[in-house]
Amino acid sequence: MSQTAVKASGVPDAPDAGRWKALVFIALAQLMVVLDATIVNIALPSAQQDLGISDGNRQWVVTAYALAFGGLLLFGGRIADLWGRKRTFVVGLAGFAVASALGGAATNEAMMFGSRALQGVFGALLAPAALSLLAVMFTDAKERAKAFGIYGAIAGGGGAVGLILGGFLTEYLNWRWTFFVNIPFAVVAAAGAYLVIREPKGGRNRSPLDVPGVVLSTLGLVALVYGFTRAESDGWSDAVTVGMFVASAVLLLAFVIVESRVKAPLLPLRVITERNRGGVYLSLGLAIIAMFGLFLFLTYYLQIVKGYTPVKTGFAFLPMIAGMITGSTQIGTRLMTRVAPRLLMGPGFLVAAVGMLLLTQLELDTSYAAVLLPGMLLLGLGMGTAFMPAMSMATQGVEPRDAGVASAMVNTSQQVGGAIGTALLNTIAASATTSYVADHIGGAATRSQQQLVQLEGQVQGYTSAIWFAVGILVVAAVIALTLINAGRPGGTAVTGSGAGDAAGEELPVPVVAH
Repeated sequence: MSQTAVKASGVPDAPDAGRWKALVFIALAQLMVVLDATIVNIALPSAQQDLGISDGNRQWVVTAYALAFGGLLLFGGRIADLWGRKRTFVVGLAGFAVASALGGAATNEAMMFGSRALQGVFGALLAPAALSLLAVMFTDAKERAKAFGIYGAIAGGGGAVGLILGGFLTEYLNWRWTFFVNIPFAVVAAAGAYLVIREPKGGRNRSPLDVPGVVLSTLGLVALVYGFTRAESDGWSDAVTVGMFVASAVLLLAFVIVESRVKAPLLPLRVITERNRGGVYLSLGLAIIAMFGLFLFLTYYLQIVKGYTPVKTGFAFLPMIAGMITGSTQIGTRLMTRVAPRLLMGPGFLVAAVGMLLLTQLELDTSYAAVLLPGMLLLGLGMGTAFMPAMSMATQGVEPRDAGVASAMVNTSQQVGGAIGTALLNTIAASATTSYVADHIGGAATRSQQQLVQLEGQVQGYTSAIWFAVGILVVAAVIALTLINAGRPGGTAVTGSGAGDAAGEELPVPVVAH
């Protein structure tokens, strides 16, 4: 049953006057979470050396965060629906700040891994609360397009900004500042949110918590993310890797069965079985698989092959950020109320695929201006254009009481997509590199020739993986064009999709649909 923003008198409730101020603080919190995904990667070598973390254990700096964040997102979305999104948002920010302070102050690897897991826990509260607040605060189609344009640009481009900031902080200050920098972000966003955000009434889901659903979904997602992470380091045929994938499949299947039978499910199946939302989650997840792998390869290519410093590497990603911001705020926002979402998402993913196609031409002496710059610009432009309607549609037509869980599903598709992309494309690249080196090392007589073959092998690996990423983006475009069939949003409030309206509750209807 959908609920509309109608007072008992039958007059539509006026939009919250402070919604644009609220957007500033929501966007700031989103930027902090997205930055954290890449900023720590730049600092990892320095932190590893300072804390004496072994090569075998260093992956846990990234994995501890990914497991907690990816595994608890659905739970975090449900908590937002239960507690209230504003409260969950502020608690998430406060916890993230404390966890960041612990990470910056870490004196050994255990303290570092623990702080990263804690960041993941509070990130899983914060991320779905932020997106669902937008969903229930912006109900006018044109305003919604602008708000989600800003949010989509940050969600897409924030990771690349993290590379620049991480480079600066690590090179000119200390790796610890890549953690401490989160604290002012969190304090300002939490204080602003507490003072400005006025969550619409009546949107809570006070049903009892689905404990079996929480346990099964958390364990299933953790097993899935860990399976892909382990595949990257230990191989796809490793017994533990295979065991994790089998366990994940069993747990997630059990989760679906439980959700179809319990009275108050953690993830109501109506959220994901609706054609448009399902298409968004699937196509967005695939696009993130392609994009995360590319971030990794370009970072290594620029630093190892081209010899860029961390700061110069960060700046090299600026065209991608500019493309994302332009695609999201200029193209996506302007066209979202005029054309159907699939006509932005499908072509957006295809433009990104063309940019990715240019990057398959990488060689040892490739010109930045001739290949990398236009490739990254097109990739950013396409992704930005597609992200904005995807973020909006992911919560389209959901009942207000499900907004948190629907928002969590967007983050889950991104998080799981990121884990899959990093592991899958890394494995493809490593295999291609090994094969190339084995075929060519015999002809290298001197040490310098052998090093050259190694570098050529690495570039061969990157381009082989990028070809796969091109194919994945084309599949994402096909899914968006065929599954998503929603028309363009109306000129006024975006309507919900229910049989009837609950009387007497003041609540804006949710939105439409990585």
